Amino acid sequence: MRWERRYRAAVILSDAIAVIGVAALAGILGLLGTIEGLHPAIAPLIAVLVLIFLPVRRAWQIEMLGDGAEEYRRVLSAMFSAAVVLALLGPWLERLDVRPWMLGVLPTMTFLALLARYLLRQWLHRSRRHGRCMLPVVVAGAADSVRELIERTREHCHVGWRVEAACLVDSDPQAQQDGEIAGVPVIGSLDQLADHVRRGGYRVVAVTPHSHWTPEVLRRLAWNLEGTSAELAVAPVLMEVAGPRVKVSGVLGMPMLRVSQPAFTGGGRLIKEIADRIGAFLALVLTSPVLLAAAIAIKLDDGGPVFYRQLRVKRDGEVFTMWKLRTMHVGADRMRSQLANEADGPLFKIRSDPRVTRVGAVLRRFSIDELPQLFNVLGGSMSLVGPRPPLLEETLSYGPDIRRRLLVKPGMTGLWQVSGRSDLSWEDSVRLDLRYVEDWSLTLDAVILWKTVRAVVSGRGAY
Repeated sequence: MRWERRYRAAVILSDAIAVIGVAALAGILGLLGTIEGLHPAIAPLIAVLVLIFLPVRRAWQIEMLGDGAEEYRRVLSAMFSAAVVLALLGPWLERLDVRPWMLGVLPTMTFLALLARYLLRQWLHRSRRHGRCMLPVVVAGAADSVRELIERTREHCHVGWRVEAACLVDSDPQAQQDGEIAGVPVIGSLDQLADHVRRGGYRVVAVTPHSHWTPEVLRRLAWNLEGTSAELAVAPVLMEVAGPRVKVSGVLGMPMLRVSQPAFTGGGRLIKEIADRIGAFLALVLTSPVLLAAAIAIKLDDGGPVFYRQLRVKRDGEVFTMWKLRTMHVGADRMRSQLANEADGPLFKIRSDPRVTRVGAVLRRFSIDELPQLFNVLGGSMSLVGPRPPLLEETLSYGPDIRRRLLVKPGMTGLWQVSGRSDLSWEDSVRLDLRYVEDWSLTLDAVILWKTVRAVVSGRGAY
């Protein structure tokens, strides 16, 4: 679509400006001798290397622009590849020191390229919230799964899918009578699906799980869609498993969806542990004035204790003491039985909780009350990013599926934090936590931490 081509062109232009601009500036500084060891002769080489590896690592592939962590991962992969090649060329560039370029210039290029892509993505998501820059979609499958996909695309409009037509595999009396499902018109039979795509100009044909979709039927549908502008998107049975764990490979000429084991140990987890401790220490140093001011405000408000300690459940079902700044009146736990729970599931949430103090409301609004949990991260009982730390009484009702949340350390923030916080239903909160457990990666952690800042500043869902 026209907007796709323009968006891709904007991404390529922003990458080129970041790479060429930084390389040119570094070359000029090296030529002037402003920075010792920064030889200007390497500037064209490094710019060419990066601009070669960006398309080689498919960082400009239009299908993954504007959504998910994969876009950022590919940029990092391209920059790393350029650094490796530059290091390998080091022996042939003995008189030219490559270290300043690898340690200073390349990271600067990477930061600016990622920042530009983030800003472009924010513009894209803002446009989609107003109904622009959307991909017209026709969905085919069982009535229940079709309805669920329609509702999800409306709830998460940043994905860019707008379902404009539906084709039902099985008959739904209500949909047949109304001629629509979830407000989307129902079109003809599956045999006519390809013809409808050609006439309607749909960009995506989304196929939801159903026993009707045999390999022969899907293969013939793919053949019939050849020559159209539509991309065929097939939802696998493992709908909640995605990311780096899922790979498609051929086995004896047959396409197989391979799902690797979730990574609970290994080098990536070790890096996460180290990053947690270092990040928590630096965050405590930076936020210590805020903590001190909050402690004084709590003490002056009602003279009660500054901290609130609560038993929570961590990895493998073990209990630990979680620290928070006190935001409620002393003895608030004893008042809980007198209040009506507004949340579904085992969670207890009230939008206008009368137990919250005036100072506590401000602390909750900006999540300042959660800063003492950095001590839990330093002690190893929590992580910076992970599932929400549950209460002990919550876990007593967990089934085997929900208990998978306890396979990793709980986090100060997570997918639940950047996706709505207290506005989420219990079901959505569990689904996001399980998705994190299944699809964890260092890149996903970095994206969540970045989005947490925006969620905290906006205060959406905090009460």
